[in-house]
Amino acid sequence: MKNILLLVHDDTGQEARFQAALDLGRAVGGHLSCLDVSIMPAYLGGDGFGGFPATALLAEEREREDENRTRLESRLGHEDVPWDWTAITGALAPCLMDASALADVIVVNRQLDDYPVPDMRAAVSELVVKSGKPVLAVPPDLKRLDLSRAMIAWDGSPCSAAALRAAVPLLRLADQVTILEVEDGSVHPPVEEAATYLSREGIHATIRRAARTGERTAAIIVKQASLISAGYIVMGGFGHRRFVEALFGGTTRSLLSNSPLPLFLAH
Repeated sequence: MKNILLLVHDDTGQEARFQAALDLGRAVGGHLSCLDVSIMPAYLGGDGFGGFPATALLAEEREREDENRTRLESRLGHEDVPWDWTAITGALAPCLMDASALADVIVVNRQLDDYPVPDMRAAVSELVVKSGKPVLAVPPDLKRLDLSRAMIAWDGSPCSAAALRAAVPLLRLADQVTILEVEDGSVHPPVEEAATYLSREGIHATIRRAARTGERTAAIIVKQASLISAGYIVMGGFGHRRFVEALFGGTTRSLLSNSPLPLFLAH
């Protein structure tokens, strides 16, 4: 996991993304690829005035990102993580997907509650499902990425298996790895097989089971992660049909809205 693609954009979540990517880069001896996205306004034209207001908004956005680049490049010059920089204009998810061909992981925020543009949760959802790459989605107030304690949310699905496999390089760095199964009688393959897989990778995980209660699965996962002081959660993203998630509020959707911990997601 040496090639880390970081979303750069001057929003309220940038500092958390930046710190998480630096911490990850140091931990794995990786390279940071900074993708600076100037977000295209919703429309450029059709306003009766030759499109000037929207064009002006785009010019302001690019100027803001140029200033942002100057600040961050100055900081990167004093860090011990190698990096490169690419500037682009467009929508977040498509720009990140286009840049992710040789990325091992994409670092973004899970959601920006007080910042409607960009719609980070929607972008993360699209990346998880379509990019084919694991996504590290961090809370907007993250100060440090703690890789010493990991919790894997295991439900036996192909998505959870994909997340577990993708997370192996990080799990090797952990002092404690816990695999959580929320018991409902339907988990297959069972959590023991996930633990056996990790043991062959030299990772000795503890199995933890939580009873199915009236709480939502997302709330159970967060509670169990808190009990073991986990630094991040590994889980499959959007294991059910997307329209079902949208209608009924799936676990991934809920955690992208509310998780206090970073989420390592794969589909």
